[in-house]
Amino acid sequence: MPKLSPTALRSLSPLLLAWLMLPALAAADTAHVDPRIENLLAGLGKQQTFDSVALSPDGQQLAWVVHGQGRPTIEVAQIDGSKVRHVGLSEKPLSCSETDVSWAPDSRHLAFLSDCGSRTAGAEGRQKNLYVTDTRSDAAPRRLATLSGYAHALRWSRDGKSVGFLYVVGATRRASALAAARPSIGEIGVDGLEIQRVATVSADGGEVHQLSPAQMYVYEFSWSPDAGRIAYIGAPPPGDNNWWVAKLYVQNAQPDAAATTLVDPATVTGPLKGLQMALPIWSPDGSQIAFIGGLMSDEGFTGGDIYSVASAGGAAPVNLTPGIHVTPSWLAWTDAQQLLVAQFSNGQSQVAEYTIADGAAKPDRILFTLPATIGDGSAEMGLSLSRDQRQIAFVQSSYNTAAEVHAGALGTQAPPAVTSINAGLKQDWGKAESVEWDHDGRHIQGWLLYPADYDASKSYPMIVDVHGGPSGAVIPRWPNVGFGGVPFSALGYFVFMPNPRGSYGQGEAFVQANRKDFGYGDLRDVLAGVDAIEKKYPIDDKRLGLTGWSYGGFMTMFGVTQTSRFRAAVAGAGIANWQSYYGQNLIDQWMTPFFGASVYDDPQVYAKSSAINFIKQVKTPTLVVVGERDAECPAPQSFEFWHALRAQSVPTSLVVYPNEGHRFANPANQRDVLQRALLWFQKYL
Repeated sequence: MPKLSPTALRSLSPLLLAWLMLPALAAADTAHVDPRIENLLAGLGKQQTFDSVALSPDGQQLAWVVHGQGRPTIEVAQIDGSKVRHVGLSEKPLSCSETDVSWAPDSRHLAFLSDCGSRTAGAEGRQKNLYVTDTRSDAAPRRLATLSGYAHALRWSRDGKSVGFLYVVGATRRASALAAARPSIGEIGVDGLEIQRVATVSADGGEVHQLSPAQMYVYEFSWSPDAGRIAYIGAPPPGDNNWWVAKLYVQNAQPDAAATTLVDPATVTGPLKGLQMALPIWSPDGSQIAFIGGLMSDEGFTGGDIYSVASAGGAAPVNLTPGIHVTPSWLAWTDAQQLLVAQFSNGQSQVAEYTIADGAAKPDRILFTLPATIGDGSAEMGLSLSRDQRQIAFVQSSYNTAAEVHAGALGTQAPPAVTSINAGLKQDWGKAESVEWDHDGRHIQGWLLYPADYDASKSYPMIVDVHGGPSGAVIPRWPNVGFGGVPFSALGYFVFMPNPRGSYGQGEAFVQANRKDFGYGDLRDVLAGVDAIEKKYPIDDKRLGLTGWSYGGFMTMFGVTQTSRFRAAVAGAGIANWQSYYGQNLIDQWMTPFFGASVYDDPQVYAKSSAINFIKQVKTPTLVVVGERDAECPAPQSFEFWHALRAQSVPTSLVVYPNEGHRFANPANQRDVLQRALLWFQKYL
């Protein structure tokens, strides 16, 4: 990069100037790093992560995608984890990227995506194409389709004649609001729209056919049992923004077929009105479609009640689970009147069987509850099942155990780990405990990590880490390199990770309890949890820290304007001013369900929760970090907060990471943001 003159530097915008200075800032700030931080980061980087796991329909084989050294690769094994072998195009694993495994109904053929041999550019590097391999043969994988864009979510039709997937032709980025946004140039909302559609290709290979309408952005889809129809959640583009107003559609599985609207939350009556939907699943006879409906702040992080609607249309959806005190996140039909459900329950993952009778679904058997995160990669808390629903597989991790594939019989005990790929990893942080307290008539739960090498005779600082969302939950998981609360424990802090009102795990009423009240009731819940913890543990109230990312970043910015209890804070991808945020972000559709109106119709409800309106009350030293191309929590929000703190002479620092979106993708940036947070708390606590 050429050197710029002082005159040229003065002419640059603050955002571009911060971006240009980032390498110098990183070198200056991390010149003398505590060796414990380097060791911790090195240890976190050793975990091999699983993108997904899929159980063959006959329940005999597993396929999974694992990141060994940065590139994903595919392995196949028996259900007990034996006879592991690499499958795919590359002779050497990790020489290219292979992902998105999906078993054919014959339990023999495996579809996947691969960029091996590709020389053209795709949305995430080289272009991936669609292949199928015979797992019982030594024959080379066969290309089913040559693609020109971003594809994912492979799903075989149940007759085995077609492979369906979500497809963005000509994509320039991964289809997700979490990905780095495209540059905002041209006619905004018109030029360069990228539309994700349902596409299919014959099991024999050949031409790709797009099924869903050309001007419909599809987020999720499923095949009917007879493979003649598809159901999907969709909305007009732009896709990043309109998931919050998406409808449920059904159509024949043919190109240009007419789509029928089954559920429109904007017009439906009852508890689903104005809320969100996810995971449409056909009943075994094809007459019903079940789905999750509720107040959801993030596409892909599903939670709510279970609904059912007639697939032929003409009837209103029925809430099958009103008033339950858990949060269903994933479901599958096991017979005409029974569902298998994975749900959030009081800070843990739970799998239960629900029986449907008289228009209601009741959990008649809890199979198992785990203080761990589970999922198969297809959806939050997704489970991979055999055709007869007797075998199950998923990836599991906790604060004590790094990610491994678990598989076996579905029953009242969670299946065992069948891999040991991360068995040698050492836990550098302290033990974890679930903590519970009551506040404002609500039962609330959170997780507390002890400091490493805890000594009950000593007093310790504590960092409060508030999760994003707000519709989300803290469930134990082994941390990756990147921003998060767990690593602070390794450096001698208690770490408190609460699930205040607005979180999953206590029922839909609890999730909706912070509507039109951001930062008030949920902050009181958090502070009440701090008080409860301080009564039981040796925590120095004069050394409390506050942090979080996304909604947690907002809670950090807002929290330091409302209380002086926190002596240091780190705000990741936060929101300082809900009024200006409404016009800056690329996902404004999510706000009306939570605030009750647009900012133009009710500016006061946005103003009352805006940290910037209370900025003169801040005394807490605050580090602010954000991605340059964050579509969900744009960088100007972090600039506004940092600028205001600087004007009040409050110790602060702002770091903007180039080319990063809401979820950082560059490993160097993931390490740097965590390192800066560790150093900030080390300095002030």
